[in-house]
Amino acid sequence: MRKVLVALLLMLVCVDATAQADAAQLYTKLRGKIDGIKDYVADVDMKIDVAFIRVPKLKGKLYFKAPDKMKLERNGGISILPKNSINMTVNNLLPTAQATVIDMGTETLGTRKARVLKVIPDTESDIILSKIWVDEERLLALKTETTTRDNGTIKMELEFGKYEKQSLPDRVTFYLDVKEFKLPKGVTMDYETQTPAAEPAKAKKGNKKGKIQIHYIDYVVNKGIADNVFAEKKK
Repeated sequence: MRKVLVALLLMLVCVDATAQADAAQLYTKLRGKIDGIKDYVADVDMKIDVAFIRVPKLKGKLYFKAPDKMKLERNGGISILPKNSINMTVNNLLPTAQATVIDMGTETLGTRKARVLKVIPDTESDIILSKIWVDEERLLALKTETTTRDNGTIKMELEFGKYEKQSLPDRVTFYLDVKEFKLPKGVTMDYETQTPAAEPAKAKKGNKKGKIQIHYIDYVVNKGIADNVFAEKKK
């Protein structure tokens, strides 16, 4: 009987080790596909909904260059997202260095079955851990939940269509729960002279909450973008 129990335990350990190895391999493939995007320019519609300011829907161009350069060029104005701001791409919400990957099983998102991975960086970084819902068939991240040191927890839902083969979404929704979230100056500058809406009592207590929705109308991918495009203009 004792030998049977030992054998069963060894089998369970082997199965678990295989599952974790498969999960790590899946994450490596996903990360590699995402890293294939070196740069892009996209026409976007952006809607920002936060508790402490009202911002009309924005239209413009979003520039991205790996690993972490980003700029929003608004129609009628320019906003350069601060270095410490949330970089609104899946590239920067998933660990890039060595990490421990844990298989959390599967869940269904809408009509899609997703493999759930928990990813913990092996070295110190702004990301503490990420939870990723992966469509294995298409090798796409459908949803992420990333806990960071400076920006709290960021939840992201991604919808894919025309550019799914390049892991580029048609629409992204960010749910923010942060200690102190500041919108970029270029986004808020047109609205600061308006009388601010009364801040709800719930928003005054605890963390600020917000939602950012980005609709990507089209992309120009991997055509090269000069670094000076992201340089902050001197005032």
